[in-house]
Amino acid sequence: MTGARTTLKDAGEAEALALDGLRWLAGSARETSGGKLAWPDLRSDSDVDHAFYRGAAGQVLVFLEAWRHFGDDTYADTALRTGRGVADAVDGADDDSLYFGRTGMALVLRALEEELGDRTAGAAADRALTAVRSRFDGTRWGALFELMGGNAGIGLGALAAGDPDLGVLAVEPYLRTAEPTPAGVQWTHRPGVASHLHHVSHGTLGIVLALARIGGATGRGDLVELALAGAADVVARDQAGPPGFLVPHSTPHFRPDVVDPVSYGWCHGPAGDGQAFRMLRDVTGDPAWTALADRCWHTVTHSGLPERLRPGFWDNNGRCCGTAGVLATACDRIAEQRDTDDFARILVADLAARATRDADGARWSNVDHRAVPGDLEPSTGWAMGNAGIVRELLRFVRLSRGGDPRYAVAWPDQPQVPARVPVRDGAVGAVA
Repeated sequence: MTGARTTLKDAGEAEALALDGLRWLAGSARETSGGKLAWPDLRSDSDVDHAFYRGAAGQVLVFLEAWRHFGDDTYADTALRTGRGVADAVDGADDDSLYFGRTGMALVLRALEEELGDRTAGAAADRALTAVRSRFDGTRWGALFELMGGNAGIGLGALAAGDPDLGVLAVEPYLRTAEPTPAGVQWTHRPGVASHLHHVSHGTLGIVLALARIGGATGRGDLVELALAGAADVVARDQAGPPGFLVPHSTPHFRPDVVDPVSYGWCHGPAGDGQAFRMLRDVTGDPAWTALADRCWHTVTHSGLPERLRPGFWDNNGRCCGTAGVLATACDRIAEQRDTDDFARILVADLAARATRDADGARWSNVDHRAVPGDLEPSTGWAMGNAGIVRELLRFVRLSRGGDPRYAVAWPDQPQVPARVPVRDGAVGAVA
């Protein structure tokens, strides 16, 4: 891994890096019976993982992205072969969530049906959602009660996969479990934990995002009103003040020996908070949410990123907690706000500088501040590895060339942007 740099020659450099990342991903696959592909977790000795966060479902999305971007059917074939392994794993999954279980698997299988006409994948998606519904206990599916591992994510995934009734069923329990606060409401993300988390991945804003999206799509005004109350609680916790926006990770501080008091990425910081505010903007039409998203972005761009504030889990290259997740928000802003691409170019240059590249392709290592030595093995997955990083690089390349800024398959916790951005000097068209 090399040090960071701040210059990007052109979009071709980013595209070449993405191609190398795809090559390393393809070489990491394990072929199973019937020509299916599986994806081992290279950071451990565990069996293959079929879920979205670090497993095969996340690989389906990046190879669909590559197929749409390059028009090369080899990538579509890889997505299909990977999807067959995901379909086989649906019945034996022991988790039902969006990021770690059946709901995320169902969503990528539905994408294979819609994008490539794979009816077997569609049937497996139906089977997965039926299983998810059957395991609901009337309030929740497991210990987690938030977006990544609980009801909010299940609701978002079910809606996106074509089952709005399951989406509503998943988020209605938030109506009776909301805890009043001086400014609004909040929720406990898991039983027995005194701390309340505030951001998208495991906290209040992830629940807000799901309530707003599902309430708006199904005409449930009570869900939207609850989303607004949850957002009000988080907004009241802002410690930056205009022009910025920065809310602590949790109150009281959750696991202070491991977790930083503040973060800036998608999972627990303003790069992700702005996604929740974008959803509220789309659902309510209130420009105040655009202003809050702008304040989030001000804080991100003035935080010092992508320099490493402290190497560790919340300060890395990945889509969940690191540079690639910030790049996703940067590209949203280029598409919607007509921002220049200056900051996005800095982020891409940093990813290029920190990549390991050789005859096998490109991959990224992160650092765990709790371990000695701290360098982690490169990961193939969406959250901390190649799948999430390459997907954002490809989108950046299209934006830079005035192409379609939309993902091949949108993930439901990130609002989709308009179809096309005009090329103009000093903005998107600045990278040829």
